[in-house]
Amino acid sequence: MMTGSTRQTRRVILASLIGTSLEWYDFFLYTTAATLVFGKLFFPTFDPLNATLLALTTNAVAFVARPLGGIVFGHFGDRTGRKTVLVVTLLVMGVSTFLIGVLPGYESVGALAPIMLATLRFVQGLGLGGEWGGAVIMSLEHGDDRRRGFNASWPQVGVPAGYVLATGTLAILSFTLSDSAFLSWGWRVPFLLSGVLVLVGLWVRLKITESPLFAELAQQGAKAKMPLLEVLRTHPRALLSAFTARIGVDVAFYTFTAYILVYITGPLKLDRSVGLNAVLIASALQLALIPLFGALSDRVGRRPVYLAGVIGAAVWAFAFFPLLDTKSFPLIALAAIIALVTHAAMYGPQAAFIAELFSTRLRYSGASMGYQVAGIVGGALAPIIALKLFAAYGSTTAVSIYVVVALAVTAFGLAIAPETRDLDIAADVPQRV
Repeated sequence: MMTGSTRQTRRVILASLIGTSLEWYDFFLYTTAATLVFGKLFFPTFDPLNATLLALTTNAVAFVARPLGGIVFGHFGDRTGRKTVLVVTLLVMGVSTFLIGVLPGYESVGALAPIMLATLRFVQGLGLGGEWGGAVIMSLEHGDDRRRGFNASWPQVGVPAGYVLATGTLAILSFTLSDSAFLSWGWRVPFLLSGVLVLVGLWVRLKITESPLFAELAQQGAKAKMPLLEVLRTHPRALLSAFTARIGVDVAFYTFTAYILVYITGPLKLDRSVGLNAVLIASALQLALIPLFGALSDRVGRRPVYLAGVIGAAVWAFAFFPLLDTKSFPLIALAAIIALVTHAAMYGPQAAFIAELFSTRLRYSGASMGYQVAGIVGGALAPIIALKLFAAYGSTTAVSIYVVVALAVTAFGLAIAPETRDLDIAADVPQRV
């Protein structure tokens, strides 16, 4: 079944990709700056380890906000439409990121500085919490059923695209500026650029049409009155599957991309550019790998591709840190590249897999809730737990075991779900999963 014209489908995919890239650009700017800059600027009274921990804690605030954003924006996405919500989430994210770029530091306003920082990070989380579900669902509901995995994977490409854009900008500034200049004002430039970039995203998103499946529901008067409550009542297994299937993916990703920066600049005492450039190269490869694995899931199924990534990441967790310990940039880059290849195998089919678990009238709320709540347990805590494990045991083996345990939870989430590739996403049969 074709749910939209090929031209309109491409336009929706482009709008979703540009929007999610900009939103993840905003999000990763904060994550990277938290590991490199915010500890010194906003928590200068603490020793370096605790300052970094506190900066990462403010980073985790966004993960707490994301489920709330998923609930709020998911409700309106299922009630009033996907398109309007996507415009609002982009504005929320862009404005909050711009304001972070003009925040005063601790030396200027004292304790008020980290409070304002955490508040704006919370607002960022709200925007991103509503963004993912809408972008994925619009791509999924507009396109050919035979290409749902491929189409829905493009908003996922926004993650490495945003990371490449954010990390690349920070890396250029870090390379061209002295440490003192980068610390005093250089880090602010990428945050301020967000104000310009968001205008591009808005221009593209305002040109797309509403999801044809949602438009049909609205015409029939079949929209859910309280989507989230109905999801909890009719789709409990789908929620559990979406939640657990995502946890290990998040833990592995943030260990491979965020904790690597802490480990390289801390215990290994290497320059921050080593870690930034390694992850930058690996993320650039993901731009092609994620849609490739999404397309593969259209041929062989979501679960086989997803599970292959889980197994690969679990094995690589034990090779990752020994390669970092060599302090050789080519081997460090290899560690990051293989790590993100395994992540792409999980992340490519993930969007379609989660969205397909829910019926159309509840899809925005259900997919957003399952996906975003997992972010608290996974991504928010992963760098902090990794930092604490290494500090407690003095060994990266404990960190690797942590990643493998989280990936086992993901394997459980896949095991309790059906193969979603062949499900009829237009059918409203909420008891099916």
